[in-house]
Amino acid sequence: MTQERSMMSKQGLKSLFPMENIAVMGIWELLPHLYNFRVKLKETVEAAFRFQPHAVVTVDSKGFSFRLLQQIRARYNHQRSDGPVHFHYVAPSFWAWKGSETRLKGLAKFVDHVFCILPNEEEGCQSNGLAATFVGHPILEDILELNMGKETALHGRKITGNGEDFRKKYAIPSGVTVITLLPGSRLQEVTRMLPIFSNTMKLLKDSFPELVTVIHVAPNQLVGNYIARAIHKWPVPTILIPGGTPQLKYDAFNASRVALCTSGTVAMELQLARLPCLVTYRAHLLTEWFIRYKAKIPYISLPNILLDSPVIPEALFQTCTPTKVAFSLKELMNNIVLQQQQIIAAEKVMELICPPNRIIHNLEQQGMRGTRPSYTPSMIAASTILSYAQR
Repeated sequence: MTQERSMMSKQGLKSLFPMENIAVMGIWELLPHLYNFRVKLKETVEAAFRFQPHAVVTVDSKGFSFRLLQQIRARYNHQRSDGPVHFHYVAPSFWAWKGSETRLKGLAKFVDHVFCILPNEEEGCQSNGLAATFVGHPILEDILELNMGKETALHGRKITGNGEDFRKKYAIPSGVTVITLLPGSRLQEVTRMLPIFSNTMKLLKDSFPELVTVIHVAPNQLVGNYIARAIHKWPVPTILIPGGTPQLKYDAFNASRVALCTSGTVAMELQLARLPCLVTYRAHLLTEWFIRYKAKIPYISLPNILLDSPVIPEALFQTCTPTKVAFSLKELMNNIVLQQQQIIAAEKVMELICPPNRIIHNLEQQGMRGTRPSYTPSMIAASTILSYAQR
């Protein structure tokens, strides 16, 4: 969601504090930040109460967001006054963790409506008494933005960048092998994953002597500073792509042979670009143990989860070593069949994450008119919020 936060800022959103201050993943990794979280939570509750909004919309970050909504609701209940309507964008991953679905019932006490980004989530929420709408995955917004004016638009479900222009821009000869690297958007994951990526490239450069890496840098100053220092010792020539430049990002994807990424939304972006990839993930040992103990699904990347199939290779936890990652990446680069399997599977993934026709029909029944491609997740969510305001 790093890019989405940047886009909201461009639209005039004024944040109380940099979102990077609460962008922490994991269990053990969270402990040093607990005091700061409490302080930021209190600041946000006070600011929301002073603002007296008609609606509160929280996005992802459920640990912070749900506590915020819970405390706002409690404050208004204590005053015996009607409070704002509470919306939360991105349903909790109840389908991924043992025992999580039973907790959905408790959310209805302080969440009025959830916007779901995956097809199975709406029914799961509703069956537990939580109003929900499947709006589609946010990655679909990229299609409308970058395919604007093209006939494909939203239902083309694909973005084809200009790889030739990218190679010309950065003077990359046609015979050079380009690998896209996406080490993550949070500092803690980048510091953990980038050294693994570096050592992986060191192992690959003998097999691919003309090798160039393209590192995509999240719009996070701490991440940018860390990567800028790290590439001074990078084993192969590399190009840095700044965050917040979607056209350049997809041009780089199109110029690349494969991608190596840290698990996250980027796996969906690579599917959108039809770029074969290898997904990796490492965390603190205690966090990895917790995931193994609590997870009820065998995959970590969203395309594999949606298809319930290991179409995209994953190198996770102790198997995420430079040697094993280099072996898997080399296999993917040299095996056209494996690449084609990912490209074909991407068609199905994109179909699954699009908002269903019944949702669009409901919007049209409510008087919301637009061309079919314009029914993006953000438009559906905004229309739902407005419909509450009109009641």
